[in-house]
Amino acid sequence: MDKIRNFSIIAHIDHGKSTLADRMLELTGTIEKRKMKDQVLDSMELERERGITIKMQPVRMKYGEYTLNLIDTPGHIDFSYEVSRALKAVEGSILLVDATQGVQAQTLTTLGMAREQGLVILPVVSKIDSPLARVEEVKEEIMKLLDVSEEEIFLVSGRTGEGVKDLLQEIIKKIPAPKKLEGSTFRSLVFDFKYSNHMGVIVFIRTMSGSVKKGDKLLFKASGKTFQALEVGFFTPEETPAEAINAGETGYIVTGIKEPGVASVGDTVASANDTEPPLAGYQKARPVVWASIYPESQDDFVALRQALEKLQLSDSAFSFEEESSGVLGRGFRSGFLGMLHLEIITERLRREFNLNLIITLPSIMYTVTYKNGKTEVVYTPSLFPDEHLVESVREPWVSAKIITPPQYLGDILKLLYEHEAETGITENFGDNRASISFEMPLRELMRGLFDKLKSATSGFASISYDLAGDRGADVTRLDILVADEPVAAFSKVVSKRQVETEAESAVEKLHRILPRQMFNMKIQGKALGRIISSRSLSGMKKDVTQHMYGGDITRKMKLREKQKKGKKKMAERGKGNVNIPQDVFLKMMRSE
Repeated sequence: MDKIRNFSIIAHIDHGKSTLADRMLELTGTIEKRKMKDQVLDSMELERERGITIKMQPVRMKYGEYTLNLIDTPGHIDFSYEVSRALKAVEGSILLVDATQGVQAQTLTTLGMAREQGLVILPVVSKIDSPLARVEEVKEEIMKLLDVSEEEIFLVSGRTGEGVKDLLQEIIKKIPAPKKLEGSTFRSLVFDFKYSNHMGVIVFIRTMSGSVKKGDKLLFKASGKTFQALEVGFFTPEETPAEAINAGETGYIVTGIKEPGVASVGDTVASANDTEPPLAGYQKARPVVWASIYPESQDDFVALRQALEKLQLSDSAFSFEEESSGVLGRGFRSGFLGMLHLEIITERLRREFNLNLIITLPSIMYTVTYKNGKTEVVYTPSLFPDEHLVESVREPWVSAKIITPPQYLGDILKLLYEHEAETGITENFGDNRASISFEMPLRELMRGLFDKLKSATSGFASISYDLAGDRGADVTRLDILVADEPVAAFSKVVSKRQVETEAESAVEKLHRILPRQMFNMKIQGKALGRIISSRSLSGMKKDVTQHMYGGDITRKMKLREKQKKGKKKMAERGKGNVNIPQDVFLKMMRSE
């Protein structure tokens, strides 16, 4: 165990974690140079396409006589639950800061999580080869943040490999070897898992004591389910079978179990005869955003359930439960950690499982007290009660921080005012940097604030947030009517002070993206018992007289009059039967 080092790389999004991991894999000979590719640990198609890490990825490297177990982590705030789990399986962490951007809001969040776990922190400045690098300024920021000397900060370039060898030596020198729990019985913590159609559930473990080998009889502590290890091994980075996984090491166990709900993140996998209490696991992820997912055809309901169950095996922060709608049929109310998380899950359902879906506009959790004294939690906007029934509503708020160059402060403060924020302390943060603390309704944070902040600051500002309790809310339900019928998927809960703007924006957007139908119809926004916004969408035109050449004009007029009456009947019969393609629901979900 003295020759094992377990560590992670944590950073703000796009600060170079995956590129640094690439160079480590190359220098340690874990992957042959001819097989190297950029973002080698980002195996998901969406990760490579978007250039971001979505899933944590463990990998085992041999460096001289040492075994280095790295867990690469995501940088986006929506995937911070992935980071928190990775940190519990290691003894140290590289805090990576981009030399062109400096310390960002999510840097502070991930640093706080690492400190809570008592990890050894190695400060590293990345992208030092960039012509935009501000190495000395960024070192100053890190020195103030961590209270370290300049000599303790490492400078690296993931692109060229400069400084990476020295960093590997420092990992061996500074990060402690894992501590062994007393006793020789096998006990391990599940920090992630996935599902294989061929091999069933595969659990990713950090071994705390003892060892495990193929054929051992094992036990999931939480469910009490016993199983035989069909295979054990390490990540190199692909799954590579081994004779045994020993204390202090990370690896995987193939369970062969194909039923859902047996394995869970934070569970203890131990020898079948183990009688000790479970290891300390993880706090359960708390969804921040909710949306309902329905199959376009009810024939696909079972396929959708199976797809959600399989996705949950690879993403334990995602939750769902069955619900039904009079208009949309049977579907699932699903919880996500943020808007990007929601978009990634729905995109994976479409790509990996070939499902056509209807996705409602995202919402948050409201606690509604009715005039009759009854209280209930409402997640689904279309079920939010009418104004005259409600006594009061409470909604979650967040405590947040933005880090930005000072010249953007004015625009940011204006933006925060528009989103109902209560601003707090503004401080200088290093050279040419400022931080703003504020609180705001979670509803307003999710109303496109991230994108608007990027736009207002040319991408230079960053934001992080935590939930900060509930407060009273002055909100109402906004319905979008198509051909005089409300479309449940487009309903949302909005601030009363923003209801006219939101109604006009939603109607205008739907008018722009909804394909024309065979008849004329209206698209309307309705709230507070009245129509607030309305646009007409003209029907498609077809010349019913095109086959006629010459002849009496009255015959053409009769045909056109017949077509007109037919369209009128179609419009009357077609209420609620307007054809709304899947991509329209996805476009309505996304901000501009």
